[in-house]
Amino acid sequence: MSIEKKEIAKTSQIRIDVHLDSENLPINIEWDADDADFTGKESAKGIMLSIFDGLQQNAMRIDLWTQDMNVEEMNLFMFQTLATMADTFEKATGNKELSDEMRDFVHHFGHQANVFGPDHHH
Repeated sequence: MSIEKKEIAKTSQIRIDVHLDSENLPINIEWDADDADFTGKESAKGIMLSIFDGLQQNAMRIDLWTQDMNVEEMNLFMFQTLATMADTFEKATGNKELSDEMRDFVHHFGHQANVFGPDHHH
């Protein structure tokens, strides 16, 4: 089975600027993208970038967060990232059963990290 190569119809850039202090720790993160629905740069307190290298068959990661990102924000960031990973996995593979297992863990994580409000019921 051969995979048909598609012609590139468009190229779009995503830019991430990481401003570091004298110890190379992030103090500010800004990003923008050609196809964003906003103009100018947006500020961020953290990023998690995963890139899969098909030749090496491994994932490369860049995880950065600013000094002013507090633990509650990191808990929420991780919770939301894990939740979207389950959705992405299901969309990419069609494996609803395993995606639902991931969502069960994410829900457990959310409880352990106290990201739900007091009115949340399991």
